[in-house]
Amino acid sequence: MTIEHFTVGELAVPAAPGAEGWGDFRAATTVRNAVEAAAYGTDELALSAEELLPYWLNQEYAPARMLVARVGGEIVARGVYETRPEASADVAWLALEVLPAFRRRGIGTALADRLESIAAEEGRVRALVYAASREAPGERLPSPTGFGSVPLANPEVRFLLARGYTLEQMERGSRLPLPVDEGALARHFDGAATTSGPDYAVHRWADRTPERWLADMALLRTRMTTDAPSAGLEEPEDVWTVQRVLEEDEAFAAGPRTTLTAVVEHRPTGRLAGFTELSVPAETSRAVHQEDTLVLKEHRGHRLGMLLKIANLQGLAAERPGHPSVITFNAEENRHMLSVNEAVGFVPIGYEGAWRR
Repeated sequence: MTIEHFTVGELAVPAAPGAEGWGDFRAATTVRNAVEAAAYGTDELALSAEELLPYWLNQEYAPARMLVARVGGEIVARGVYETRPEASADVAWLALEVLPAFRRRGIGTALADRLESIAAEEGRVRALVYAASREAPGERLPSPTGFGSVPLANPEVRFLLARGYTLEQMERGSRLPLPVDEGALARHFDGAATTSGPDYAVHRWADRTPERWLADMALLRTRMTTDAPSAGLEEPEDVWTVQRVLEEDEAFAAGPRTTLTAVVEHRPTGRLAGFTELSVPAETSRAVHQEDTLVLKEHRGHRLGMLLKIANLQGLAAERPGHPSVITFNAEENRHMLSVNEAVGFVPIGYEGAWRR
């Protein structure tokens, strides 16, 4: 069934909370949160408009556009278009979010048509889509990585297949109930520290990166786009500079969330070998989000992933206690990091497919 009376248009991102367009931006954020909650059965992935705004003001390094669909003036769906700033980059990341009550009415198709047209106009010949897939009975479509699958009859799976997308990878969403037993955390940390030995040292900070680590963090963030498992997606390298680290730190430090970072230093060289981040909301009633975690390939095999994760969880417990959980996402074939998470106490809450056309 189609619905005749809907419109699709681009949303102008407001310059600040309360500025022109703020009401529409908040309404689009509400759609985003409702779709996430329906997909994963929890509202712990929700973000406020104030928390999301810094991402949307980051046009120099991560150009993005938002389309919204309205029924009777109400925003009921949004489409997100993201690229890289390099003129040679040929990739666009697309996302569709339609409120459950307004699905199967042509709105998702209209948004997808517009997003794909923008990509074609800009010469982006590869489109990547991350789409949550709830569990369902019946035949399944396996990931070519050999890890994970999606129910073939799910509407988002049928929609993407019909538009020429192929499943490339599965991502697992996981939840860690808090608090974690302090003794268990200490045992995990001590075991990892014994394996890593005296060549590695952990450092931690909140929000802004200390000056001595700026260049290393720029390298780590760049390598996050090349060293993390990406299956057949062929995600492009995203180059970070010291200036970009400084600007991003400043933008997010001015927002309502706190970023807790743990890094591990390779003492013989004085360079960082890995990092992990937790994004902490101001309200203790809300979940903490685990952001990027990376150990450089040349330093793997020393249990540094466990060392980093536990160090940051210990810092969270000491400095920002009271939150109900930590939410994280990992590639299903990233067995090392999943094993770390499972050992700490993370349990799966849902899965999403990574698709390419």
